[in-house]
Amino acid sequence: MCNIRSLLCALVLALPFSGIAHADIIDSWGAVKTPPPPALKPVTVTDPAHTALLLLDFDTSTCNDNERPDCVASLPHIADLLGRARQANLMTVYSLTSTGTLATVPSVIAAKGDEHVVRSGVDKFLNTDLEEALKSRGIQTVIIAGTVAHGAVLYTASEAALRGFKVVVATDGMSSKEPFGELSTAWILANAPAGVARNVTLTRSSMIGFPQ
Repeated sequence: MCNIRSLLCALVLALPFSGIAHADIIDSWGAVKTPPPPALKPVTVTDPAHTALLLLDFDTSTCNDNERPDCVASLPHIADLLGRARQANLMTVYSLTSTGTLATVPSVIAAKGDEHVVRSGVDKFLNTDLEEALKSRGIQTVIIAGTVAHGAVLYTASEAALRGFKVVVATDGMSSKEPFGELSTAWILANAPAGVARNVTLTRSSMIGFPQ
């Protein structure tokens, strides 16, 4: 007598080779409609002592009109945000690319010299002391701006959220070579599962308020 369980297993294994047509995930990509941009929400920094501003991977070798014009366009917004954050005495952290230095950060958002600095790949928590530095200051919320959006911003914001920080992303302060990189990053952060989306707020720099 045939073993029914064995027959079922054989049938399942045979299905992909039985000539039955199966939908191809990749074939569906061409029909995907771009989703609308996620809603941006105003943010009020009520506890500056426990809030930090993270400026990720700004470097004149890539943040220029030839390589990444959107990065150049973002600099005035970031400069304004940085100025207001400094007035409110927020902790400021700069991350550097593998070849960057503080001297190559665009002058309009240049470091003063007493900020914390980390160097890593797309995840600025990986193999750095970023989490330790933030927690030693009692930081509970991080405001993030950076380039590239689908690199340093996406992975650092996601990792910060997973580590229990509240994350505010200044979307006019994140840039990619293509606008789709910026939109896709915003969409992923707004819709990501596993504790990311609920800890992330998308906003723009002018919608972030500080104590007077």
